[in-house]
Amino acid sequence: MDATTHSSTDPHAHASSYYAATVNRALQFAPIKGEIRADVCVVGGGFSGLNTAIELAERGYSVVLLEAHRIGWGASGRNGGQLIRGVGHDVEQFRPVVGDEGVQAFKQMGFEAVNLVRQRIERYGIECDLTWGYCDLALKPRHLEDFKAELEELHQLGYPHAVQLVARDRIRSVVGSERYLGALIDSGSGHLHPLNLALGEAAAAQSLGVRLYEQSAVTHIEYGSEVCVHTARGQVRAETLVLCCNAYLKDLEPALSGKVLPAGSYIIATEPLPEALAEEILPHNRAACDQQITVDYFRLSRDRRLLFGGACHYSGRDPKDIAGYMRPKMLKVFPQLDRVTIDFQWGGMIGIGANRLPQIGRLKDHPNVFYAQAYAGHGLNATHLAGHLLAEAIAAQSKGFDLFNSVPHATFPGGQRFRSPLLALGMLWYRLKDAFH
Repeated sequence: MDATTHSSTDPHAHASSYYAATVNRALQFAPIKGEIRADVCVVGGGFSGLNTAIELAERGYSVVLLEAHRIGWGASGRNGGQLIRGVGHDVEQFRPVVGDEGVQAFKQMGFEAVNLVRQRIERYGIECDLTWGYCDLALKPRHLEDFKAELEELHQLGYPHAVQLVARDRIRSVVGSERYLGALIDSGSGHLHPLNLALGEAAAAQSLGVRLYEQSAVTHIEYGSEVCVHTARGQVRAETLVLCCNAYLKDLEPALSGKVLPAGSYIIATEPLPEALAEEILPHNRAACDQQITVDYFRLSRDRRLLFGGACHYSGRDPKDIAGYMRPKMLKVFPQLDRVTIDFQWGGMIGIGANRLPQIGRLKDHPNVFYAQAYAGHGLNATHLAGHLLAEAIAAQSKGFDLFNSVPHATFPGGQRFRSPLLALGMLWYRLKDAFH
């Protein structure tokens, strides 16, 4: 069945998603005009920028935030809404750079990042459908072995939440599908409505005195002991600049743009499901994610729609029909949804770094310019951690910031024109390797 069409002629409007159709507050900020001064200028109105602004304002800084489109317009307002512990992929690879203590710190910050989201929501009373419960799903025996090792490590690290390994004979208690061999359940991770979280955080920032401007794309930056950030109709002079553009950085700062690769990710949302069917496919309303190279992830919305996403594209070309592309993937997992209508379809760009560790640091040539980017599709918690660490580093010292800043990040080869096609070929190799392993 075809997806309902939702379109907008406004290039600054939010993507025509389930999230945009169910926002619980109407926020709109004027474009910047004229010259404004602040202690800190933040560029980017997603989770990284909003949380950096909040944390700085809580510390007494005057902050201006510039967003090219609308608050939460990018990945922050379009993502799968999965709030999952951890930062980066395989932080063990950084042991030669950061040592044993550094690796342990990365793992503990992966727990702290989820708590930061929890605390932000509680402190500012943000209504965003926060629901606890998440599971990783095994497609192959080696995934189960990985789960066992992960479970043991979580116990060793003192993870404070219940984690449980589920075998195949009990998989129906986790997910209503015959596709999986087992699961690892985590009660300390969960899911939420990301756009309502972003808008709630924008309201919180505004209440703290942060000046937010939408439709204020940055055209160029003058560096120096004081930075001057230019837009088409205004400019901001500030002692410190924070770049939080991620996949939408483009060529604004060449020292960073080559280290983050934009990749497309896509989601469909069904019509509201009957209660019995929703209970059958996800019995305990957990978010779920499999272990493929190009993952499938899914969860239920508050009104019992299945939100099904994945199909990460590195080619730079979006599918012409997202619902037509994603629906067969959904039916492979849940064939019982074959008569269900798809009401929403949307996509967006996520930022990926070569080593899959979030890039949180400062420019070598401009020590008053900080940045955060490249969350590799797991940014809901890592963005909040980034905002916390950036504010700490700007205000005083931050061991966590220094740790992230110490990790080198490779520049993707090929330049802007060939970077995406080269990575697409590389990912094809990994998918083929995964299929036979």
